[in-house]
Amino acid sequence: MPVPDPTQPSAGELQQRIDALEAENLRLRRIRDALIVRVESGVAHKPEPYAAFEHSVILAEQVRERTDALNHAMEELKASHTAVDRAREEAETTRQRLSDAIESIADGFVLFDRHHRLIQSNSRFCSYWRDVGAVAPEPGTSVQEVKARAEACGLILEEHHHDDPEGSVFLLANHRWVQVTERATREGGLVVLYSDITDVKNSEMMRRIKALEESERWIRVVTDHVPALIAYVGADMTVQFCNKVYEAWYDRDGAPLLGQRLDQIHSPEFYQRLLPQILEVMDGHNVTFELEETGRGGEVRYMLRSYVPNLDEFGDIVGFFVLIRDITDRRKTALALEQAYDDLERRVKERTAALTGLNHKLRQEISERAAVEARLRDAKLEAERANMSKTKFLAAVSHDLLQPLNAARLFTSALLEQSFGPKAEGLVRSVSTSLDDVENLLGTLVDISKLDAGVIKPDVMAFDLRDLLNNIAREFRQMAQAEGLRLDFVPCSAVVESDSQLLARILRNFLTNAIRYTRSGRILLGCRREGEDIWLQVWDTGPGIPEDKLTEIFQEFKRIRPSGAPADKGLGLGLAIVDKIARMLGHEVRVSSVEGKGSVFSVRVPLGRLQPSRPVVTAPLALPGDGLDGARVWVIDNDRAICQGMQTLLEGWSCQVVTAVSLTDLERQLVIETSPVDLILADYHLDNDENGVDVVDAINRRRRTPAPVLMITANYSNELKQQIRDLGFLLMNKPVKPLKLRSVLHHVVHNRR
Repeated sequence: MPVPDPTQPSAGELQQRIDALEAENLRLRRIRDALIVRVESGVAHKPEPYAAFEHSVILAEQVRERTDALNHAMEELKASHTAVDRAREEAETTRQRLSDAIESIADGFVLFDRHHRLIQSNSRFCSYWRDVGAVAPEPGTSVQEVKARAEACGLILEEHHHDDPEGSVFLLANHRWVQVTERATREGGLVVLYSDITDVKNSEMMRRIKALEESERWIRVVTDHVPALIAYVGADMTVQFCNKVYEAWYDRDGAPLLGQRLDQIHSPEFYQRLLPQILEVMDGHNVTFELEETGRGGEVRYMLRSYVPNLDEFGDIVGFFVLIRDITDRRKTALALEQAYDDLERRVKERTAALTGLNHKLRQEISERAAVEARLRDAKLEAERANMSKTKFLAAVSHDLLQPLNAARLFTSALLEQSFGPKAEGLVRSVSTSLDDVENLLGTLVDISKLDAGVIKPDVMAFDLRDLLNNIAREFRQMAQAEGLRLDFVPCSAVVESDSQLLARILRNFLTNAIRYTRSGRILLGCRREGEDIWLQVWDTGPGIPEDKLTEIFQEFKRIRPSGAPADKGLGLGLAIVDKIARMLGHEVRVSSVEGKGSVFSVRVPLGRLQPSRPVVTAPLALPGDGLDGARVWVIDNDRAICQGMQTLLEGWSCQVVTAVSLTDLERQLVIETSPVDLILADYHLDNDENGVDVVDAINRRRRTPAPVLMITANYSNELKQQIRDLGFLLMNKPVKPLKLRSVLHHVVHNRR
């Protein structure tokens, strides 16, 4: 592609110059005409006729010059357009030539852009994937995704990293070796070349085999001329190498010794004498000892044996070296000296030596056992710390995990408010349903992590069950109707002692399981009093649970799918969360079931007595009708995606919305003291160590009449809940449910109006 000359003006600059010249030409024509009229009209103080004529001639000359410049600029613009067309044709030709050149390369070729997204690849690269029955990566796939897919589909069998910074070597599924070479392009892209080096690898392997054979030959030449017995024994007790002296001494029937086990070469009695030393060397110790042996001719010889362990790169023992020397003459001299000692003294020394060796081995065994126990304790403690660290991490990042999910839910809810046609609306509902599944799975995982980490603390107090049960029944009645089920509800106004939110979570998990596993019939939510307690129960007409599985269903990641039950998309943590919450609150949970008829899940809650206290501001769950037209809402959230999603959703409800990421940002958009507002919707976690409570407090202190506040947060702590309750604010946890948000907004706007 030709490179444009930076000294030549662009088409846009030429057009600007033409426009300026045309304007100047028009101005000069007007001046000329005005002067001619003024000269001919005979106005007082007019110039001399010749001077006026001379001035008009000058003006005409300037007009001609401007016209010539305009024509010249037009010619330059045409030339620039021609150059652009020629450059476009050359670029297309160059692109086609590049494709042909890439395809002609015998090796695999892949080109990535500056974002490391796949742009182009040749047929050689695609053939690698066809060999394993997989589809080659399409344009737009990232480098990391290409590597992950290659490992997942079994394309790569082995990977060898070399010191060469240009690339690594891989063994593919077709048993061909390729070397991967990566080069960066000038614009920041990446070129990857897969070169077939199978022949090179095979040649290298043959050279190594020959080198090993030559090395073995020299070792054998040297060891065969050493007047000692030399051998190497593997971990399986087979002789893998021996010199001629060793073979001549132990050869009994002419059969080769290589590949034979030691218990086959030696007699059973002699092997038993060697066994303690063999076990010691296999334990990692160098061993040297003396034993008498009988040769092929019946002669008795004394041998000094040395066993040396062989360790691999991981420190494991894979065999040991054997060096045997004949010390018969030295041994005979020693025996002659020993015979001078008294037999009793010799026996005492032998017993003492035996006891000393036994004590040494006993102490060594005790030490090893103590070390093993210490390592086991350390490993257990490390595992517990790692598990607790994982659990606390998952519990702590719930806010960051719920932020993008909250934004996605707001956008999909806003899309559902629009009319795109049946097909598009179906796709939006599918996305919304998928987000619901992700929210349920993620919320379940975060909840179980918070419970394990001890992040959630119960806020036990006396409250009336009426509102709790009414809201839950209203919430799940629509879910049951969507599944073709009937949800019946028996109201109850008893006062109980518990944490209302945690108790509601238990009932919601009961109802979720009932709707999930019930195909037809009805579900019943109600209460039953027993002494000083209330049993909250959920009945269903599902397939039931086997008797031997009633305790397993409360285990983590344990899902019992009865015969005929629908597929379960959960993680098997719902009832595990129920069990943990019930233990935390000290509530008893029971389950009874009859296969083919249904199940009953119950939780026992103690009765309580209401104490006079400040009324808690709660948000109604009734679906509002009209009445949001013109509602003025200020949204404060440090995440601009959530601000945009919230604005789109609220404006779809005919609200007037102002969004800001901080108090300073809000001040730049309006006058806080006098601007009308019906509701301030603020996130608790903001940037620069700010929080929504402090920002809203600063806003209301500057206004004559404080505005209603709805705090949105992923923080479920009791301290924050109590703080917001004391301030009289509304509270909603992330991810925000649009139906509930609309109900709250309708309630606030209706009360203010």
